[in-house]
Amino acid sequence: MLTIKQVLRNAADRDRDACELIDARDFARLAAFIPYDKWEVLGLELREDADPPESLPWTEENILAQLEGDLAFAFEKALDQRGLSAGMMYEVVLMWMWVLEDDLQSHVAYAMYGLPLYKAVAVKYGFPNPIGDDNGNESKYDE
Repeated sequence: MLTIKQVLRNAADRDRDACELIDARDFARLAAFIPYDKWEVLGLELREDADPPESLPWTEENILAQLEGDLAFAFEKALDQRGLSAGMMYEVVLMWMWVLEDDLQSHVAYAMYGLPLYKAVAVKYGFPNPIGDDNGNESKYDE
């Protein structure tokens, strides 16, 4: 798994060779784990009336918990055929794969709103898989 330092270095450098998967939409998710004093690297700031939040510990367990929630939301959007939302969540799931240094970060078979990737992640990490034995590229998911 990447370290916070590696993620922040990528964010600061916008090193597209290091990771083509991370962009501004991911920073809000990552901010939950990044100490407030490092938020400026992500281009984030607090609302004027807000107190600095406590950051979650950067552990694989916490990252996987966030991934599980995002994956459930991704499945929901894909199964509801919400193209834009499913596409954005596809990128979010790929970002978590990058953070985890998982080979699935290179997944390129976007079909049926991302279902093949979502299933692969669910099966690999033991998360709920609402499409069961399907591959995710069956035409019934695009009807």
